[in-house]
Amino acid sequence: RVSLRKEKSLRQSLMENNAVQDFLSKHPPSLAAKYFPTAATYEALANYMDLEYVGTIAIGTPPQEFTVLFDTGSSNLWVPSVYCSSDACADHHRYNPALSSTYRGTADSISTWYGTGSMKGYLAYDTVQVEDIQVPNQIFGLSMYEPGSFLYYVPFDGFLGLAFPSISFSNATPVFDNMMSQGLVSQNLFSIYLTPDEEKESFVMFGGIDDAYFTGNLTWIPLSSETYWQIKVDSITMYGRPIACPYGCQGIVDSGTSLVAGPAAGIYNIQYEIAVPSPTPQRMVNCSFISRLPDIIFIINGVQFPLPPEAYIRQLRDGSCMSGFEAFSLHTTAGDLWILGDVFLRRYYSVFDRANNMVGLAPAL
Repeated sequence: RVSLRKEKSLRQSLMENNAVQDFLSKHPPSLAAKYFPTAATYEALANYMDLEYVGTIAIGTPPQEFTVLFDTGSSNLWVPSVYCSSDACADHHRYNPALSSTYRGTADSISTWYGTGSMKGYLAYDTVQVEDIQVPNQIFGLSMYEPGSFLYYVPFDGFLGLAFPSISFSNATPVFDNMMSQGLVSQNLFSIYLTPDEEKESFVMFGGIDDAYFTGNLTWIPLSSETYWQIKVDSITMYGRPIACPYGCQGIVDSGTSLVAGPAAGIYNIQYEIAVPSPTPQRMVNCSFISRLPDIIFIINGVQFPLPPEAYIRQLRDGSCMSGFEAFSLHTTAGDLWILGDVFLRRYYSVFDRANNMVGLAPAL
């Protein structure tokens, strides 16, 4: 079990300094590109301003600690290196190969682009420690160049991807795949519990399920694609009628995205019912109306997964309230795509089962 902590998001920091619109104008997001890149080296980060839940791992012998985002929406592990001179690297922990007796370098490069910046570096091998699990000879990326301001502001050093090997850059074996192949976990699954309650612990658990953190039974949903943790959504309803995804759509269960994102038409229908009209992407909500708002229900595999207003309305530190939905446009051959981020995951304990290629969901406590 790796404890996760909820950090102040980049969006919150910018809002406190009245700098959101200036940042967005200079660094427009590219939500769709994370899931269907236009090139092999292109891996955009969805909803880059709201990433909040992070944990600690260690790399090398003796261990060097890093704060990482455990991301079910990507597959690579990477951290900054001491050879990186970018401002973003200087502001974060950097891995030093010279200090690790188990380091092994390669001549292979890695390059990812995040819409607001990029990371370029090389691949190497070393021992990765995730709590009490040691993964020897784990391949990972070391950044040498991180231009732009996005990675400078984020409250973590790098990423630990938990999606499938099929979307891993340079065919690098993901950390959890090595845990499975080396027999380091008792079950070939991991589970995630996120909570907005700072008194309670959020975590990702490798190889196990903790039923003390959810009620009832897990609903098991087969994957529609073994790339991301992608499932079929039957429809999304409000007031007992479809408000989005009326004929079915695809959903990616993504711990690396804070909000729920979907096609503009469906999101517009939702925002029309809950948010104050605004020409900006920041859809604010009248805080005094929250108790009057309806549940928004995701019907998945025939089962209803309601999001009550206290789940999909975000109360910010300045006392204002913001919608937890965001629009982006991407149509796949299997239907429109929705991203079920932390707004959804805080409501549902989630199990990612590689043995059976299914996602399990149950109401979180």
